[in-house]
Amino acid sequence: MGMYVGRGRKARRCYGLDEIALVPGSVTINPNDVDIVWELRGRKFEIPIIAAAMDGVVDKKFAIEMGKMGGFAVLNLEGIQTRYRNPDDVYTRISESDNESTTQLLQEIYQKEIDENLIGERISEIKKSGAIAAVSTIPQNAEKFGKIAQDAGVDIFVVQSTVTTTKHISSEYKSLDFEKFCKSMKVPVIVGNSVTFKTALALMETGIDALLIGIGPGAACTTRGVLGIGVPQVTATADSAAARNRYYVKTGRYVPIITDGGMSAGGDICKAFASGADAVMVGSSFAKATEAPGKGFHWGMATPHANLPRGTRIYVGTCGSLEQILYGPAEMDDGSQNLIGALRTSMGSVGAMNIKEMQITEIIIAPAIKTEGKLLQKVQRVGMGK
Repeated sequence: MGMYVGRGRKARRCYGLDEIALVPGSVTINPNDVDIVWELRGRKFEIPIIAAAMDGVVDKKFAIEMGKMGGFAVLNLEGIQTRYRNPDDVYTRISESDNESTTQLLQEIYQKEIDENLIGERISEIKKSGAIAAVSTIPQNAEKFGKIAQDAGVDIFVVQSTVTTTKHISSEYKSLDFEKFCKSMKVPVIVGNSVTFKTALALMETGIDALLIGIGPGAACTTRGVLGIGVPQVTATADSAAARNRYYVKTGRYVPIITDGGMSAGGDICKAFASGADAVMVGSSFAKATEAPGKGFHWGMATPHANLPRGTRIYVGTCGSLEQILYGPAEMDDGSQNLIGALRTSMGSVGAMNIKEMQITEIIIAPAIKTEGKLLQKVQRVGMGK
């Protein structure tokens, strides 16, 4: 499979969200009648959209609001919320810094040691509101932080790194045994990120409860430029969904696929589901919410790396409330608001009654999908021309 890029060297053609389109169905459905519920280890969620574990997006207040909207937000245990008891001043420093000094400032801010007492406190604060408490950490801290989080009553635990595999070689630290870790946790464990069929299958075999898909597509992520790695989200999701389906046929256990990153509008989210996702994880769209702590700024999780930053601070602005972004009414013309309404309408248009039917809707390769007939929008910088 693939085509030659040089003598004796082949490369496979892969596809991103901007390169495909969904084909309308022969039967259409009232958007209010479609079912968008998804399930994680027996627990059902009203909306299949998760807020990403990024400091510019999620703090305890945002997590509580996201819970009220029928979903959940993931709090980053490696971030500002667990390094600083009163993080508001830190957010102000980040928002007021200039572009030339931001990377150095972030590196400085994230040098402060994590206060393990704050892990339990943040979880308790979210739990007291009745919202889902979901947290994220890197594999090296998963065992230690997992025990603390579980004792504090966490509902969902996420283990996340730039590239996650079942076999990690290091002479400096002990690698995480995912199978052993999943058995030790009494709550659902979501793991990521990966982009290939083989890795997805291997991770599912360790006992994880869901898998995050995406390396480098995030709005604030620079991994693809810095390291040159990544697979476009349509192909990454489709390949991983194929692994999910094979694993289900083999074992009878269904492991949801969560497309993570690269989606800035409702149409992108719809395409992710059509590519095989069970849920999506979103960052930059939620960073625009009035409830987001980043004050209109967004930065990637990998930004604070001391020697090789793989994220940057970007200005996304503040466009409306979290409720507007999820449910409308939309005041923007670019698809960045009323994401749930967009998903429901798209599902109705392709004739998908639920997420599983959306996963098998017809997809076409259509690189002109966002440009065909849109010259005036592009010239005037409105709608799809922004």
